[in-house]
Amino acid sequence: MEKIAIIPARSGSKGVPRKNIYFLGGHPLIAYTIAAAVLSSYIERVIVSTDSEEIAGIARDYGAEVPFLRPLEFARDHSSDREYLLHTMQWFQDSEGHVPEYWVHLRPTTPLREVGIVDQAILEIM
Repeated sequence: MEKIAIIPARSGSKGVPRKNIYFLGGHPLIAYTIAAAVLSSYIERVIVSTDSEEIAGIARDYGAEVPFLRPLEFARDHSSDREYLLHTMQWFQDSEGHVPEYWVHLRPTTPLREVGIVDQAILEIM
């Protein structure tokens, strides 16, 4: 029963440009979410879904996998989580021959999330 974290990070924020890589406390905002996922006792892989090479590079630097760039059609202002999640599921099926059973959806805009909360949530659904 594979458990992955999926972190959405599109580049086109209108309210706060480049918000996912805006520096906060010496690190890009997305780094805190990646760290919470990497440090989880249960998450086996940390996947970032982004349409940006810059965000992808930063995500990899902090320990996440970015196995593809999200198509722009799923990275618009009004694109839904469902669209990018279905795209990611299809990528897993096509590229790895399976879809992980458990998905932990973590937004990069919650930098103060504690690892214990992530682990507790995973235990609740297992």
